[in-house]
Amino acid sequence: MLGHHYTHSFLETAVASVNAGCNLELSYGLRNNVFMHIPQALAMGNITLQTLRDRVRPLFYTRMRLGEFAPPAMNPYSSLDLSVVQSPEHRNLSLEAAVKSFVLLKNVRGTLPLQAQDLSGQHLAVVGPFADNPRVLFGDYAPVPEPQYIYTPRRGLEMLGANVSFTAGCSEPRCQQYSRAELVRVVGAADVVLVCLGTGIDVETEAKDRSDLSLPGHQLELLQDAVQ
Repeated sequence: MLGHHYTHSFLETAVASVNAGCNLELSYGLRNNVFMHIPQALAMGNITLQTLRDRVRPLFYTRMRLGEFAPPAMNPYSSLDLSVVQSPEHRNLSLEAAVKSFVLLKNVRGTLPLQAQDLSGQHLAVVGPFADNPRVLFGDYAPVPEPQYIYTPRRGLEMLGANVSFTAGCSEPRCQQYSRAELVRVVGAADVVLVCLGTGIDVETEAKDRSDLSLPGHQLELLQDAVQ
């Protein structure tokens, strides 16, 4: 609110926020955050003690429900490990969620889906900075998964027994350095080409916005060369 000039100080912001019902502040990295001024606002009478109690109560109630104050032995989640999280049942559910979340914008001549039984007789080229780089496949605020559980497009196709050739063209999403000759060589010998492009957290995250939707760096050139 201070940044948008709705208020003029952290104290005024704390008063407005608490009285409006806000009981959490995202202040990571701030040495002097807004809600540190609540005691001053309370002493000045700008916030009542009852209002403060009303704001705090649901926070601690939620923490109690989550078991934060219970002995670890009473927390059923403390015994979970990767054998449970990565169980076949959970992995199959994750796969189902991934399959159902895809959005197909165009399907010329019914090219998709590729039939797994036909892949062994085809030569596939998987290209682009997102084709085989696990680090760039996860967005902002994503967890850090175990590497052995990450399936890049290249790895997934190779597991299906397909004859896969790969080149990134450019090693990172900003795509400042692009190897056109290598891309043309790999694509030219393929029956099917999968081009994996995008932005990723290197290009845009919270507080790192862009003014347009164009592909970064030489990615559009990479796509055009692959199509050509």
